[in-house]
Amino acid sequence: MPHVPPIFRAAENGHSLTPEKYDAELPRLRARLLEAHHALREQKFPVIVIVSGADGAGKGELVHRLNEWLDPRGVATHAFWRPSDEERERPAFWRFWRAMPGRGRIGIFFGSWYTEPVIERVYGRMKKKAFEAELDRIAAFEKMLADDRTVFVKLRLHLSKREQKRRLKKLERDGRIGPEDWQHFQLYDKFNKVSARSLVRTDLPHARWHVIEATDRRYREIAAGQVLLEALEQALAAAAKPVSAARRVAAARRAADRLAPKRGHLSRLDLAQRLDDDAYGDELAKYQSRLSQLAWEAQDRGVSTVLAFEGWDAAGKGSAIKRVTEAIDPRLYRVVGVPAPTDEERAQHYLWRFWRQLPRAGYLTIFDRSWYGRVLVERVEGFATPAEWGRAYTEINAFEEQLADRGIVLGKFWIHISPEEQLQRFKERETVAYKRYKITEEDWRNRKKWPDYQHAVEDMVTCCDTPCAPWTIVPGNDKKFARVQILKTIVQRLESALEE
Repeated sequence: MPHVPPIFRAAENGHSLTPEKYDAELPRLRARLLEAHHALREQKFPVIVIVSGADGAGKGELVHRLNEWLDPRGVATHAFWRPSDEERERPAFWRFWRAMPGRGRIGIFFGSWYTEPVIERVYGRMKKKAFEAELDRIAAFEKMLADDRTVFVKLRLHLSKREQKRRLKKLERDGRIGPEDWQHFQLYDKFNKVSARSLVRTDLPHARWHVIEATDRRYREIAAGQVLLEALEQALAAAAKPVSAARRVAAARRAADRLAPKRGHLSRLDLAQRLDDDAYGDELAKYQSRLSQLAWEAQDRGVSTVLAFEGWDAAGKGSAIKRVTEAIDPRLYRVVGVPAPTDEERAQHYLWRFWRQLPRAGYLTIFDRSWYGRVLVERVEGFATPAEWGRAYTEINAFEEQLADRGIVLGKFWIHISPEEQLQRFKERETVAYKRYKITEEDWRNRKKWPDYQHAVEDMVTCCDTPCAPWTIVPGNDKKFARVQILKTIVQRLESALEE
């Protein structure tokens, strides 16, 4: 008798439903599911249904059934199999971020972020330590989404070894066998062991696993439908309960306690550093020429680059970006301006719109403003709650770590100027006709909150200056000096990456 991991034992007890019981239960289940699904439309949380399990367990049939039972206007199904060339050129989670359901919608994932790590571990292409680390990353990823109110329904369809063999033979007779099904069956016990470990490690209160015996189609469908219904009804009931003022205050205190920042990064910066015109011309030409060469070498070797520019209003982000792009062939880069989020973007996790913009291998993406808006403008202006921006530091670090793990060169620049320099530039913008469009009432309003923004910047640098994604704080009172320092930093990062 093969060893059955404890988490799967209850799914080998011969559960079944008679046709009569199935026909009696199904109408009630479908009616309640539709009612809950329609109520979901008015809510500000998405639902992710993961359908996984043994080959031949009826995963595809269950996906078809869920689509039949739910309102097609509010559900999208995504099947994840072998990654495409485009997907392999980006971090592994890129393909899943693109498929995330918006708030008020359901996403059914046939295959998920669990699939590849389990297969790689079973076939020995991933060591135990790396596998455990990947499970931790998955758990952190799901916690991040759950903190943003995503509801998880994780279904694992299970078959005994004997039943799976019988199913595969039938599928083979019907001409519906998958290209790897028999190969996987030869490693049934190892798949069970590795899958069990992934379930145990990631079965958490905010993202529970539900193991369903899949031998009987009717039992499998009703059990899965009931799990989904229960999750929807619980989430809808929780959404109807207002958050108390005491809980909001407690969340704000936790955010402040977590930071305990060591401020002073900006005050230690020497803003008097300058370049005269001759030195600027020589240095600019030198680093632009070198950057041009490195951009082509990076393209040839498939090394991607992501640059994030932040800074005070009128700090010179636009002119600095211009000097970077002047050095690079237009076919190799893209500049992404980041304004206030659209309705579509507000319906997603705040990192969603940045994941979508990651470059293919060998290309460069420049973000004019970035994901740090969550801990800067959204924090200061109250667009994010203390709990939301407080946990964003950890979420951003995890995001950037995934970029670095994929070999992406990451540069982050904060261009710092003094309040006096900003005032002078604001006044110049008001008096020069072709610069007038750059100054708005919002700029003057933000200036009044300088101390709040400075504290937010200090916290951002303290919490998100990591070995794989260090911050470069650029003295910006002299635009020429700032531009050269930025170009020099990018060149050094690319040279280091290409040497490795």
